[in-house]
Amino acid sequence: MHRPILKNLPEPPRGKKGWPWTEESTHLPPTTADGKEWPRITIVTPSFNQGQFLEETIRSILLQGYPNLEYLIMDGGSTDGSVEIIKKYSSWISHWASRPDSGQSDAINRGLRQSTGEFAAWINSDDLLCKNALVDHVSRYGCSANTVYVGICVYIDASGNFLSEHQGRVHTLEDLVRVRTVWRSGGPIVQPEVLFPLELALTVGGLNPDNHFSMDYELWGKLLLAGANFQYTGIPFGMLREHPDQKTQNVLQTNQSLLETAAKLVAQAEVFSEPTKAAILADLRAYGDAWEVQYWKGTGRLAKLPLPRPLVTSLRTAKAVLENAAKNILSTIRPPS
Repeated sequence: MHRPILKNLPEPPRGKKGWPWTEESTHLPPTTADGKEWPRITIVTPSFNQGQFLEETIRSILLQGYPNLEYLIMDGGSTDGSVEIIKKYSSWISHWASRPDSGQSDAINRGLRQSTGEFAAWINSDDLLCKNALVDHVSRYGCSANTVYVGICVYIDASGNFLSEHQGRVHTLEDLVRVRTVWRSGGPIVQPEVLFPLELALTVGGLNPDNHFSMDYELWGKLLLAGANFQYTGIPFGMLREHPDQKTQNVLQTNQSLLETAAKLVAQAEVFSEPTKAAILADLRAYGDAWEVQYWKGTGRLAKLPLPRPLVTSLRTAKAVLENAAKNILSTIRPPS
């Protein structure tokens, strides 16, 4: 992929400033000091009808200033103008395609299998790479075999404003599956902050295409099962955008998927003794039960009362039916002339 500089790219929309609209990353020289190629890094962007964010995502990757970057966009057949945005930047994209797929995991897998990088990451079409992410990482850490690098994730809002920063603390498989005490206690690995060895990821099967809510968590588990070392860099690497249309806003399904995946990883882990497996699984069940109770109480005023759930569900259904009937009746009443 030809490495662009800021002035090569299309002009940003009016009013857009800062990274990655009017700023670019520091540029590394074409080769290392001893004349060798920099490690090839692949970035895959799965895309589907997020045109309002996609151009910013693309620019954050193209303007990394990294000499040996491979960039693929796998679009699921968007109809919102996303394809037109991709075409606008196609001269600098290694490969892109737009056709229906079976979901985000399938799109990412297709991209990874076509890639030639030594290391890879995926950046969703509503997220970004941080300014200087690749330059800072490779300059300070390089790309060591069998190592998964975890940087800092910067949280932003729908408009791109800074919200917070996060650094995970999962070092082992046991850390990963201790959902209550590690993952859900401030220690998760956030997907945009991760750079992983591509060959190893493909060897373990890539993302599970049937897992639509915790596929990144499952991949980290498979990499740990395969013996990967997780190294924390302290480098701002990815930016995760929080907005109402995110898939992770479906907290019930996300939590169920997380706990089911954790239990599956525990069952596969030969490093755990049977008593340790039993203790972890019991903790996952207890956490899941307690979480579900709290979630239910947060669904509305009636859920906080000591009433049977079937009764609450019936009352809510009856209320919805009555409200809908009232709306239909009112819609048939014409105002006096």
